[in-house]
Amino acid sequence: MMMTKRLMFRRMFSLLMASTVGLVVYSKVIAIMSPRLQASRNPRKIADTSITPVNGTRHFMVGAYLEHRVRKRSVRIISIIHQESIQPLYCVFYCGTHWANETEAEVQLHLELFAIGFPFVAADVLCPCPPGCNVSHVTLSTRFHVKHPQDHTFLHIRNLQTRQENESFQFDFTVCVSNLFGGYNNVLQVTQTLEMYRLLGVQHVVLYNTSCGPDLEILLQSYKQEGFVEVLPWPIDQYMKPSPGWLFGEHGGEIHYYGQLATLNDCLYRQMYRSRYVLLNDIDEIITPYQHETLPQLMEELQREHPKAGVFKVENHIFPKTQFDPIGRFRCHWRNIPGRNILDHIYRQEPSNPSGQMKLIIQPRAVLKTSVHYVMDNLLETVHLPPQVCRLLHVRAPRPEVSKKELHEDRRLWHYSRQLVPNVNKALQRAGLLI
Repeated sequence: MMMTKRLMFRRMFSLLMASTVGLVVYSKVIAIMSPRLQASRNPRKIADTSITPVNGTRHFMVGAYLEHRVRKRSVRIISIIHQESIQPLYCVFYCGTHWANETEAEVQLHLELFAIGFPFVAADVLCPCPPGCNVSHVTLSTRFHVKHPQDHTFLHIRNLQTRQENESFQFDFTVCVSNLFGGYNNVLQVTQTLEMYRLLGVQHVVLYNTSCGPDLEILLQSYKQEGFVEVLPWPIDQYMKPSPGWLFGEHGGEIHYYGQLATLNDCLYRQMYRSRYVLLNDIDEIITPYQHETLPQLMEELQREHPKAGVFKVENHIFPKTQFDPIGRFRCHWRNIPGRNILDHIYRQEPSNPSGQMKLIIQPRAVLKTSVHYVMDNLLETVHLPPQVCRLLHVRAPRPEVSKKELHEDRRLWHYSRQLVPNVNKALQRAGLLI
């Protein structure tokens, strides 16, 4: 009788152990099958380029940034969307311990009048962060459930940490230059522009480069080595036919001006918590104060006068490349360096529409979305700077054609020439372009 009870107890214990083991195995199987509870495994493919195709679409991801300023915590993916083939997109997150891929994305196209006709447009793709997800990487998919998310190419999510205005930043002033393309080789003007910005108090310049000439490539490598310039490859021409101009009807192509809106917004978000201020302008333009020596002095006074402002618009003033200083004071310099000598152009054209072709000084944390000449969505006020305070100096072809009598002599850049000329020489010598 005793042996029978012992045998029954052993059998019951064995059944209990088998059930427990089965439950554990079943739980592990369920965890592997569930898209939200997969075992931790890092993404195999993390994008190392500035343009990443979205699988099964004609869309592209540029950069992913944690968005702290909207009501619902989300990740903003700066993107290029083929607007004629939009389909539902879903966000796939890597959360450090599991995957989450049930969130539908919100696509916000950057619709501009000058971009009408181009099939590809810049866009923000907003991905709400799933609860319980410590986000680190994200990608987009056309599927609601992704069986093998680790096989997709993910973007590293930037801006995980924030800074407040009263905290220190890595840089006080950063210049974002949207595009270099067409084998651009204007070495002298680029050197003068970069050295002018250094004198004005800029510590960081970001360039998106599709193609540039061999001499400019050497120069940029030299600036990269010293840490003043950051060059981001922008191989937009490998994925679509970019337009070399502004209007589809005049220039054709598949995306406006080499994807300028995408690069400007990506640069804005890259510098969001790195730089106190960001300047948005082209490589042949210099935002120059007229009543202050430097940009820090200018912005200190402007922020004191306009404490609720986060966007400052600067008028574009063209210095026609067809008109020269009659004395030729700086003409003997840099004769063997390719490019335009901006010190030789001292005649300024009055803008026909002062509020039309403006460039920007912004607090990036105050801006959600930017265009080329104005901010599309911002959180603080906008101030239009009068030209006697600050101008955008732009050496280029006159627009429209004007006679010399209609121009104003403006030697503002000569004010910096005593420092600028030797600094340009040193930069060219450092790059091996001036012997």
